[in-house]
Amino acid sequence: MAIVTLTTDWGTKDHYLGSVKGKLLKHIPDVNIVDISHDITPFNINQAAYILKSCFRDFPDGTIHLLGVNSDASPDFPHVAIKAHNQYFIGADNGLFNLIFEEKPEKIIALEIIQDTEKYTFSTKDVFTKACQMIINGTPIEKLGFERSDLTKMMSFKPIVENDSDGHTNIIGKIIYIDNYENAISNISKTLFEEHAKNRNFRISFNSFKNAITKISDSYSDVAISEACALFDSNDLLEISVNQGNAGGLLGLKQDTKIRITFEPQ
Repeated sequence: MAIVTLTTDWGTKDHYLGSVKGKLLKHIPDVNIVDISHDITPFNINQAAYILKSCFRDFPDGTIHLLGVNSDASPDFPHVAIKAHNQYFIGADNGLFNLIFEEKPEKIIALEIIQDTEKYTFSTKDVFTKACQMIINGTPIEKLGFERSDLTKMMSFKPIVENDSDGHTNIIGKIIYIDNYENAISNISKTLFEEHAKNRNFRISFNSFKNAITKISDSYSDVAISEACALFDSNDLLEISVNQGNAGGLLGLKQDTKIRITFEPQ
């Protein structure tokens, strides 16, 4: 059974989601449709990229991911079908895919699909579902259009590592996502942290939070209820949380808030 996932900024109040699911079921009756999220902040491709990047590897080979976020096509941002990690991704090449993939995908195809309607405001329904149907029916991805040499680049802030004159090492990153519990996920990876930690004492600071966090917890319950903690999440990214609380609201953390890890001199 074919699996198709949907990641969109449509919400669930309007007809958009039902219309796309109906179109898929009409042409692929036995398709298994999986909702990843429809609560992306409108047009926020950074948020959409983070959410899909965090979970697509959990799906089986051959899964097709449709992205309905800021999906209008233009000469600079064409609709594309991508093959990567033995899965398929369909959406607008507006920088979103560059944020998902750390390496160039196996195939990047600019779609040349004739729509069944003359409406050009609902590409997920009129273009993406048709591309999806063709892939499931066995059409090679190369037959859906012409190959592009690379993805549209979207600059993303990478953590900065600085060494000061006193022997301190600083990793400066930022919050990239606030989840439903208001846990604040940063762009600082466990690999980067361990590369510079070298068994040194450290403090994690942000905003005007006076009591810097000085240890990495294994779980939220390692600290008392309502106490802040830092841990590495399931994607090995540094997360700031409050046990049974909301770190975003209580600590003033939001997307793009700067976060600093300072390691003591060796």
